[in-house]
Parts: sequence; structure tokens; C-alpha cells
Amino acid sequence: MTMTTYQCEAIKKINQNAEFTAEDINNIQWLNGTTPISVEDINAKASELKTAEDNAIQAQIDLKASAKAKLMAGEALTEDEANTIVL
Repeated sequence: MTMTTYQCEAIKKINQNAEFTAEDINNIQWLNGTTPISVEDINAKASELKTAEDNAIQAQIDLKASAKAKLMAGEALTEDEANTIVL
């Protein structure tokens, strides 16, 4: 199984100084004295990162929908809503 971008990011979130090479999550070579991080910890942090990204994407979608509904109803927009429609 190839390492995902989230798993690579997770390693750096857990240890910003981590040095490693890997072809997959089960074959990580820790370099220059980097303390190994368990696959479970990496996957847990990767899941958190993906969830945070998904939530941010959904929040943007919701904000655009709210802006559209307010525009159609003739209501004032918040600054964040207005920012979603500025070209």
C-alpha cells in the first residue's frame, strides 16, 4: 500500500523534524536518528488531517449556499459570504 499525502503530512505534524523515506506505510525508513512513529499514530493523525480538510471544504460549500440563498432573498451577506462570490 502506497503512502498517502495525508500520511506523509501526519508524520511531519507529529514530528516536524522527522526524516524518512518510504514506499508504503509498512516500510518506513527513519533517517538521521528520527524516532520511529507507529503506523497507528500516523494513520490516526492522517485521519484527523483528512477530516479537517473535508470539514473545511464542506464549510466553504455551506457558506456559498448561504450567500446564494441570502442574495436570492434580498438579505445582507456577511463578509465571509461575500468573499465566496467575489471574482
